[in-house]
Amino acid sequence: MIIHKLDNVEVNLSDGHKYAIRDIKSGENIIKYGNPIGHAVADIKKGEHIHSHNLKTNLSSNIEYVYEPDYTPTKKINSNETFMGYVRENGDVGIRNDIWIINTVGCVNKIAGKLAALTGALSFPHPFGCSQLGDDQTKTQLILKGLVNHPNAAGVLVLGLGCENNNIDVFKEVLGEYNPKRVKFMNTQDFPNEITEGVKLINELKAYASTFKREPIPVSRLKIGLKCGGSDGLSGITANPLVGSFSDNLISKGGSCVMTEVPEMFGAEHLLMKRCPTKTIFDKTVALINNFKDYFTQHNQVIYENPSPGNKAGGITTLEEKSLGCIQKGGLSEVVDVLDYGDTVQKNGLNLLNGPGNDIVAITNLTAAGVHIILFTTGRGTPVGAPIPTVKISTNKNLAQKKANWIDFDASPLLDGVSMEDLTKRLNDYIIKVANGKETLNEQNDYREISIFKDGIVL
Repeated sequence: MIIHKLDNVEVNLSDGHKYAIRDIKSGENIIKYGNPIGHAVADIKKGEHIHSHNLKTNLSSNIEYVYEPDYTPTKKINSNETFMGYVRENGDVGIRNDIWIINTVGCVNKIAGKLAALTGALSFPHPFGCSQLGDDQTKTQLILKGLVNHPNAAGVLVLGLGCENNNIDVFKEVLGEYNPKRVKFMNTQDFPNEITEGVKLINELKAYASTFKREPIPVSRLKIGLKCGGSDGLSGITANPLVGSFSDNLISKGGSCVMTEVPEMFGAEHLLMKRCPTKTIFDKTVALINNFKDYFTQHNQVIYENPSPGNKAGGITTLEEKSLGCIQKGGLSEVVDVLDYGDTVQKNGLNLLNGPGNDIVAITNLTAAGVHIILFTTGRGTPVGAPIPTVKISTNKNLAQKKANWIDFDASPLLDGVSMEDLTKRLNDYIIKVANGKETLNEQNDYREISIFKDGIVL
C-alpha cells in the first residue's frame, strides 16, 4: 500500500484502488496527494474500498482565482551534457532527419500514403482542410503550419488537391516565410500523374536532407512534450512523478517541457497558478482554464464529465484525483509561458499548451508546438504515437510485461524501492539515446498519426 503525507486513503499497489486508512464521515473530504479529491457521500469504515459508490467530486462551477504565488524557482545548473542532433539552416535543432508529407486536405490521404510507401517519407492522414470556416479552419491551418515547420523533418512535401478551402495558395499565406529547398508544394489536380511528380519532389527533398549530419548539441536545446493517457490509480504515484522529476532536471539544465490536456488540469489548476512567477502568466493560465470551461458550457456539456471508464477501472474516481495526478508530469518548476493552438515553444522552462485531453489531438498539438519527443505515461496501455518519437512509460509492471511491444520504459521500479533519483537518471539516459537516434516503439511499429481539434460547422 502507498500512503502520502496528509492522505486519509491508501493505494493498493496491484490495482491502484483506494482504501480508507481511518473512519471517514459522510460529507468529509477524501485526501490523496495531500489535496481533496472529492467528498464521501456515505460513512466509510477503515479499510473499506473508496470509489464511485461512495466518493463524489467537489467540482461544480467556475472559480474566482487569486494570484498567490508560492513556489521555489528552479535552480539552474551548468551542464555539459549533449545529444547528437541536426542543426537546420534557420538554427532550429532536430533529432530526426525525416521527410514528411503534410496534406492540406484529407482528400489526398491515399495519395500521400502511396508516396510514402514508394519513397520512405512519412505521411499523416487527417480528414480536415475543407468544408471548414473561420476559427475552425484557422486551427487546422496553424497546426499544419507547426507540422511543416517541425525541425525533425529535414524536408516537407505539402500535398494539396487544388479546390479545397485550405488550398496551397491560401495555406502559404498562413505558413509565411519558408525555405524552398526544404519545403515543396504540389496540387495533385495540376499533374497528369501525381505519383510520378510526387516521387520526383520527394527525391529532391531527400537529396537536401542528406546534407545534414548529426553533431553534438547542448541538452538545453531539447524540447519535451508531456502527456498521459489511459491513466490509472498509480499514474500519480509512479510514472507522472517520474516524468515530473525528469522535467525538473531537464529544465534545470536549460531545456524546455510542454504540458497540455487542459480539462485534466481542472481541480488542480490552483497548484499550477501558484507556480506562475508573474501576474501576466497567472492571467494567461486563468484564461487557459476558463476558456476551456466555456467551451464545455457553450456546447451544453458538463464541465467535469471525467474520468473515462478505463480510468475508473484503473482506480481513478474523480476529476480532481485524475488532475492532481496528471499535473505531476510538470514537476515543480515555475510556469514560464502559456501557449495557444499553433504557438511554438519559445521559452526555456515549463510551458502550458492549450488543448483537450484527447490523446491523438494532444500529441498533435505538442508536435505542432515544436517538441522533439513526447513522454506519454499510461496505466492501461495505448499504441498511439505522434509523428515524433513517443515514449510510452508504464505506471505498473503488469502493463510493461503484457504490452512490451508498446511500452518503452517502466516506472514501476519506484514501487520496489528504486529511488526517484536513480530512475530519473535511467529515464534521462534513455531520452538521450532517443535523441541520438534510438527508435521508440511507435517508430518501430510505424504508429504515427495526427488529429486536429475541431470546433465548428461542416459545410
